[in-house]
Amino acid sequence: MLPDTFSVTCHTDYVGRGSTFVAIPGTRLDGTRFVAHAIEKGARRIVVQNSADLSRDAREAIVRAGVRLQEACDCRVALAQLSAAATDHAHRKLRIIGITGTKGKTTTAYLLEQILRGCGLRVALLSTVAKRIDGKEVAGSRLTTPPADWLHQFFAQSVAVGIDYVVMEVAAQAVTQHRVAGIEFDGLIFTNLALEHLEFYQSMEEYFTAKAALFSRAKAEAPLLINSDDEWGRRLLAHHPRAIDIGRSVVSINGNRCDVVDVGCLWDGAQKRFVCPSLCGYFNGVNLYGALCMARALGLNANNVAGALEKFPGIPGRLQRHQLPNGAVGIIDYAHNPLSFEAVLSTLRPMTRQLIVVFGAGGDRDPSRRAQMGNIAARYADHIVLTSDNPRTEDPAAIIEDIFTGMSETDRSKVSRELDREAAIRYAYRLSCNGAILALLSKGPDEYQIVGDRVTRFSEREILESLA
Repeated sequence: MLPDTFSVTCHTDYVGRGSTFVAIPGTRLDGTRFVAHAIEKGARRIVVQNSADLSRDAREAIVRAGVRLQEACDCRVALAQLSAAATDHAHRKLRIIGITGTKGKTTTAYLLEQILRGCGLRVALLSTVAKRIDGKEVAGSRLTTPPADWLHQFFAQSVAVGIDYVVMEVAAQAVTQHRVAGIEFDGLIFTNLALEHLEFYQSMEEYFTAKAALFSRAKAEAPLLINSDDEWGRRLLAHHPRAIDIGRSVVSINGNRCDVVDVGCLWDGAQKRFVCPSLCGYFNGVNLYGALCMARALGLNANNVAGALEKFPGIPGRLQRHQLPNGAVGIIDYAHNPLSFEAVLSTLRPMTRQLIVVFGAGGDRDPSRRAQMGNIAARYADHIVLTSDNPRTEDPAAIIEDIFTGMSETDRSKVSRELDREAAIRYAYRLSCNGAILALLSKGPDEYQIVGDRVTRFSEREILESLA
């Protein structure tokens, strides 16, 4: 749905005749390495960081092609500014709702998309799981918040087809790396903050600062919704006194952790209940409350909102249920840090007498959370199968050992190890019985496995559907 080439881009895949190529000094690859290739593909302007050390080949290619060379103080900011200008600042013609936090972003984003569409509005979605415009999938970026060049092309296409609202997850790195520079938000939601991305940030304080900086990008009257359940949310609330608290202390949720989500919300002076049959778990009640408060702040009709939630199909890879042939239930969930492990497993534990958990931890990511995840899984599970999860450049067996160290000697007796993730799932299924829950954690909707620098297809959904 997006064009094959961009007028401004940081990736040679999108360079076409007349493009501006912005050479980002990335954390792994320096964009100046690709200047000559960009020129070969038709780039007519090259933007580099001040005092960038261009190779001889790059300089010769610039001179030979008569390409304009421009320097920028910060190439990431330049990419955002130039991309916005190239699309006639399409983002200014849209109402953009941003959702940030460690967990709950995707569920909240999906709920808001469903609510807005149910109220007759045309919506675009930018989330970890999917990017789509008016319900049509847009391929091209796996990042939760794509780079600025891709992002502004997405906005331009949204404007072209008459989109009213864009609902987007905003990752902390997207703020730090200026992917959303220049964008003003018509509403913001902060879900929570927990141990995550410490391979990128030096401390939780630095991680929080990135999240909090997003709130400086809100329009003057934009609704700000902040979850006070943890200390970071409370700190953010202290800096934004006009914000609405969506923490558990103000949420009215019926039933226990196993029920469908049923949330009460004050609307037009009266208390109204909203039921979402496809969701379960108290934490999803909090996610729903955030989406409801945003819908209320945007002036949407409560009856239309309630009707939309009744039809909500759920989210791929978020407590996604699969009925298995032996009477057990398979659950696929993206939980991959201590906070999400606690939320998901405390929800599943009361629902079964046999809880089997299969999981691993991603390589080249913050290792400090691995032992904590192991400890939490051991508290709730009857049996654990430790396996691989995108080990990348790390040794999968070493990652499993990191997880194992978080368990007590007693709990270690209920642990099996199987590096092959498909074999681990099939082994866990053989252990299960009628009424058991087989929880596959950490990959969620992802249908690939990353080993070294190789990406191969891997679908937990297909594996569960093939069990006999």
